[in-house]
Amino acid sequence: MFGSGLLPKSDHTGRPWRIHAICTDFRLLDVWALPTSGGANDFPELVRLWARFDPERSSVVLRGLFALRWTLGRLLGLDRPETGLGERVHTLRDRLPPDLREATATPFEAEPFIPLYLTDDEFALEIANQTVHGVLHVGWVTDGRGGHRGQMAVLVKPNGVLGTAYLAAIAPFRHAIVYPLMMREIGRAWREHARAPTQSDGGPQ
Repeated sequence: MFGSGLLPKSDHTGRPWRIHAICTDFRLLDVWALPTSGGANDFPELVRLWARFDPERSSVVLRGLFALRWTLGRLLGLDRPETGLGERVHTLRDRLPPDLREATATPFEAEPFIPLYLTDDEFALEIANQTVHGVLHVGWVTDGRGGHRGQMAVLVKPNGVLGTAYLAAIAPFRHAIVYPLMMREIGRAWREHARAPTQSDGGPQ
């Protein structure tokens, strides 16, 4: 799948990410290799790609899955404002050290996710609802072949029995459908960026 796939959790826990000290009470759910191969200095482009990524403008299947999730959330009251950040749970921005707190002005507009921090090789977004308090973490790592690629980790703190049951219920869909479709869309966007003309080769000025 264009270099993407589920990775061992040690591929996340074994790296010196800043997120480790912030999410000490969160559980690492999944780690995925992103289909975004590049050079050592290409992480800013991955940040820009992720900031533009919108599941509602991707494949029909992925749009349908996200629409179904938001519809169920409305019907079951999973996404009410009082279940979110600053209400049911405190935002993790309260845990950030001063240098990361100053680095939270990120270009993301990926609601319902909220930007947490951005560094030279990692960024994190957070979300909370009635079922979980979650973090989406993306880093830029060496690929073992002289290049680099993106790597995504999902960390969660379930909200009691409901949250644990919810994560167990969606696990088959997450691994077999949702993430693979997301990887395909991200890979397509990355390849389109790689093919786009630049100023140096006659592209838009």
